[in-house]
Amino acid sequence: MSMRRRNFLLSFVSLAVVGICAWFAFATPAIRAQQQQQRQQNRPAPSPTPPVSDQDDRPVRIETRRVRLPISVVDKKGVPISGLQKGDFQILEDGKPQTIESFTDESEQTPIYIGVLMDTSGSTAAKMTFQQESAMDFIHTVVRLRKDKVAFMTFDDDMHLLQDFTDKLDLLDRAVRSVKKTGNHTALYDAIYDFCDQKMRTVTGRRALVIVSDGVDTYSRAYLSDAIDIAQRTETLVYAISTKAGINAAVPGVEMGQVLSGDDKKLEKLCNETGGRVFFTGERLALERSFTRIAKELRAQYVVTYDPSNNDYNGQFRKIEVKLVNKPDGARLRAKPGYRALRENVGAGQ
Repeated sequence: MSMRRRNFLLSFVSLAVVGICAWFAFATPAIRAQQQQQRQQNRPAPSPTPPVSDQDDRPVRIETRRVRLPISVVDKKGVPISGLQKGDFQILEDGKPQTIESFTDESEQTPIYIGVLMDTSGSTAAKMTFQQESAMDFIHTVVRLRKDKVAFMTFDDDMHLLQDFTDKLDLLDRAVRSVKKTGNHTALYDAIYDFCDQKMRTVTGRRALVIVSDGVDTYSRAYLSDAIDIAQRTETLVYAISTKAGINAAVPGVEMGQVLSGDDKKLEKLCNETGGRVFFTGERLALERSFTRIAKELRAQYVVTYDPSNNDYNGQFRKIEVKLVNKPDGARLRAKPGYRALRENVGAGQ
């Protein structure tokens, strides 16, 4: 083959290769697009997501949007006022009037779930018998047999649930009497947070927490604000019996009188902002009167439920104000002053 013909053939082959490559470069995207279209046509149509029925959605919407507010009303002597009606109350949230959806007079009706938290830190070692007797006196005074339920827990460096919710007084008495040892520190706020978070969310009645302690927290990871927040979110009234004076003479400023120290003020703040009360007393007779007052309050509460007009659950604090339309002379109201707007469930049937 001549040199000229060989060069011609090489040039022809080179041009053919370049042409084929160019054709693939332009044709490949079109081919891929056509193949993708064919796959999409052959793929079965996705099943539409079934709409959420009202029946499925309703429990979540109710539990996360409605606010349930226990209210205590007492006269100037501290005696509960009964017989009030729905129209006697006005509820404001962040200054805006709210529509009351339901109203109940809770006297002798709804069962109460009560948590009794007893301090077993080192500072209570000399007052252990006094605290045990105080706890049992409270349980026997307040609890209605076959209706209310009580759980008993101790706290020091850690928390110990010795008896879950029950209406059997013998089991509760055994649990209280079984406490023998004390710890070194006082994790009061942790105990409140854990009990409310783990035990109060699932119960279906009213909720109350009674703390038997000297009120001095030395060991908690949680802060006072955390304890208040979880009690408000789980709709738990917190009552406190301060035993810092043991069985000695009465502490100056008993029963909601003058508080004595910064720790006393924190204990008072905890109770006031959850709708409960604190009692400072070390004398047995005054202590029994405190129990009787708590029992009467729990029996004479009113509970209102409303759907907040503000449905933005942004975690911000919302202020609640309760007013009596026709306020009896000397009447005093007590309810939690607000709550943090979060989407969460606190108990079935609320």
